[in-house]
Amino acid sequence: MNLKKTIGTLGIGVAIGYFVKAKISEMPIQPEQALKLAKEKFKEEGAVSGSWIYMKSEDLSLHGLNYRVYRGGITRTINDTNQQFEFYVDAYTGSIISTKETNSVI
Repeated sequence: MNLKKTIGTLGIGVAIGYFVKAKISEMPIQPEQALKLAKEKFKEEGAVSGSWIYMKSEDLSLHGLNYRVYRGGITRTINDTNQQFEFYVDAYTGSIISTKETNSVI
């Protein structure tokens, strides 16, 4: 009888764990985490001297696909020139969806 209870409890625990994991994967990441991921990617190409991100996610339609994204910006120093970029990060995966240079500041 004790073995049946153990196996039953283990089965219930696995089912609850699977349910919780599924629910967590449906939740968006925090905007601070999205900014951190974007900064890490931009740092691969040069020093980052400033950054910002909107704390509320927004909808973005790009190339016929719809995304829930965070919008932010990065200032990088390249050849002693500051370059500003705007980016969109997928709110669920943290992947950079789009980037564009917005302005170069001397």
